[in-house]
Amino acid sequence: MKRIKVMVVDDSAVVRQVLSGLLGREPDMQVTHAVADPILAGERMRLQWPDVVVLDVEMPRMDGITFLRKIMAERPTPVVICSSLTEKSTRISMEALAAGAIAVVGKPRLDLRQSLHDGCDDLVAAVRSAAQARLQPLPGGRPPAPPLVPPAKLSADAILPPMGERGLPARGNGRVVALGTSTGGTQALERVLTELTPAAPGIVIVQHMPEQFTAAFAERLDSLCQIEVREARNNEPVRPGQALIAPGGRHMLLRCGPSQYFVEVVDGPLVNRHRPSVDVLFRSVAKCAGASALGIIMTGMGDDGAAGLLEMRRAGARTLAQDEQSCVVYGMPREAVKRGAAERSVALGAISREILQYGGVERRANEGL
Repeated sequence: MKRIKVMVVDDSAVVRQVLSGLLGREPDMQVTHAVADPILAGERMRLQWPDVVVLDVEMPRMDGITFLRKIMAERPTPVVICSSLTEKSTRISMEALAAGAIAVVGKPRLDLRQSLHDGCDDLVAAVRSAAQARLQPLPGGRPPAPPLVPPAKLSADAILPPMGERGLPARGNGRVVALGTSTGGTQALERVLTELTPAAPGIVIVQHMPEQFTAAFAERLDSLCQIEVREARNNEPVRPGQALIAPGGRHMLLRCGPSQYFVEVVDGPLVNRHRPSVDVLFRSVAKCAGASALGIIMTGMGDDGAAGLLEMRRAGARTLAQDEQSCVVYGMPREAVKRGAAERSVALGAISREILQYGGVERRANEGL
């Protein structure tokens, strides 16, 4: 079995020890180097180039963002950002994702023994996903397999029951778009959302991302987009020209009000080992919006969202999957296509157009409305 060669770059000796221990105990991983700053990392990389770099963002001599850009310019390599959950480091981590990092995970607790149990699954899964990533430059020059002892894999049944045979999904609140994505999704969502106009239908999104990072991610997208992008709040209405992103660590469901959709943000167990889960969102959209919805599953590792997208299609919704060529990791879309959940596969560059066409924006423009 070919082992994934991992380099850890962090200025804390304790963190290097913890991360090396977490990754080194995995049978398919080998920590080749654990160094204190990017200068030392560059020297080691010239001797042996890693398959994945686990990188801190705030370090002496050279910050993580600068080092990431150097890696991407010299030899694009999958990078996982491992950052503490502070406001400053979270904002910088968002810059790293925009610069080409594959994923971001929160740092485990610094108590070594406890850290071997806390936070392990996210880091290990992120490194495995990154090792399979295909790095592709995006416009503007920007460039989870289960852990060794996986937690129980629950379905969306843990949050809400499946749609029964009796009755039809509620309709009458207009059209809504549901997006689900994981590894590589931060860059992909930026590409899609920045190409939308304020006339776009309301959008609800699940991006697998740690708690506290989704707010900074939404703020960054909001600063770049014509539409409004925000982290969803419980009972918030879904409006045209707006995208709501599920908060990290919480599930998000679509609900129907008297005249418009709204979102419900709830606690609950991991579904498909994720919280938020794409399957939970998609099932709620199938039950609430039915044929008045468009579901799109995008780049990501694993199968979260495939079952929910199939439920959406069976409820009459339009369904799409991002195509293999434009995915960083063609896992979630592949599973959706395999199950017959997606009507069509489309390139990343075509998704915004599909959303606008679904909302009737291009038709109204052509008719002069």
